[in-house]
Amino acid sequence: MGSLISDMLSRSPVAPLQEHIKTACEAAVLLPELFKAAHLNDWDKVKSIHMDIRSLENDADEMKLKIRSNLPKSLFMPVPRQDLLELVLVQDKVANLSKEISALVLRRKMQVPESMYEAFLNFAKRSVDAALKAKQSVDELDELYETGFRGAEVKVVEKLIAKLDKIETETDVMQASLQEDLFAMELEMNPIEVMFLYRLIDLVADVADMAERIGRRLELLLAK
Repeated sequence: MGSLISDMLSRSPVAPLQEHIKTACEAAVLLPELFKAAHLNDWDKVKSIHMDIRSLENDADEMKLKIRSNLPKSLFMPVPRQDLLELVLVQDKVANLSKEISALVLRRKMQVPESMYEAFLNFAKRSVDAALKAKQSVDELDELYETGFRGAEVKVVEKLIAKLDKIETETDVMQASLQEDLFAMELEMNPIEVMFLYRLIDLVADVADMAERIGRRLELLLAK
């Protein structure tokens, strides 16, 4: 892992960031399958998916530390080193949230009520879409670096960020709708179960929120 990061840093200061968000998104992408397995009471599969997510989150953590250790103190590039480090921290939260969600579902054997399940699964998939759109935006960083964060490539990234914002707004609407549905069912459910379901909805929404924050960090880079 260390030599991989070092090799990438020698080629481009942004390549390790792209590898990092790829790993973080691989963790997030597994969440819909986790929810499907939980819905089917397949707790062995839930555990297996959780272990995969945990492994990816550990990889992302290791990569984050390597980036922080190996990124030179000064770079001949048009953006400050600190901005890249802050971008890594935001990216890392996508993996952290994915692990937290999978652990919560596994440990509490959580299942979304049948009447909410389809809407919740679509909500989870849309939150993952936001993370993938953030990854697509970060994937353009090498082109931006080569062009000095100027020119036509800036417009490409700005369009990707605009699409990311749209997806995140959609997840906000879906989150509110799910919360309303759960509120209407509260009196029929175990109060503790209700509390954790609200928490689960919030955590899934946080994946999209964190993706949007990645877009905000990229906007700051473009504005330098």
